[in-house]
Order: sequence, then structure tokens, then C-alpha cells
Amino acid sequence: MCLSIPSKVVKINKETNVATVDTMGIKRDASLDLMAEDDVKVGDFVLLHIGFVMNKIDEGDALASIETYKEILAIMDEEDRQQAILEEDEMSVQTEVAPK
Repeated sequence: MCLSIPSKVVKINKETNVATVDTMGIKRDASLDLMAEDDVKVGDFVLLHIGFVMNKIDEGDALASIETYKEILAIMDEEDRQQAILEEDEMSVQTEVAPK
């Protein structure tokens, strides 16, 4: 199962069509190739999948989802938390956006 955590767009490179997003303090790049031109703006909350921005979501819904995710992390034991972090890091390495 894939759990998409809302990410906030902090920068957009128009030349490469890549957004830099912040996911709970972790910054990464994600392709905007699957979104309509100029649909995503700095400050928007988006959902990612395999290195691509898939859609925008409402800020209120995004913040509520992030809070729920933080609650889940708080009740996980340390081993589960570490495994979740490792899996996220491995997924990020596998799905880095290649420059155009």
C-alpha cells in the first residue's frame, strides 16, 4: 500500500518543470509533467507518487492529513518508525526525477 503524505511546494523550476516540495521537513524534487501548465504554484499542497506530482489538495485537508500521520508515527514503536523512514528513503532514491 502506498501512503501519500501531503507536500508543500516551496520552489518551481519552470525550465525543468520540477517542483521542490517539503514533506514534513524533508525536501525533494518532483516532476510536474503530469499536471496542467501553471496549475501548481509555490505554496500549494500536492500529493506525489513515484516522483511525480499527481494532484493538488486543499490546504485544510493537507494539514489535517499531516496531523493524522504525525499521530500514527507517535504510536509506532521505534523499530516500526525506523523501518518507515528507511522505506521512504529507499523510495526517494529509486524515484529521483531525472533532469530534462
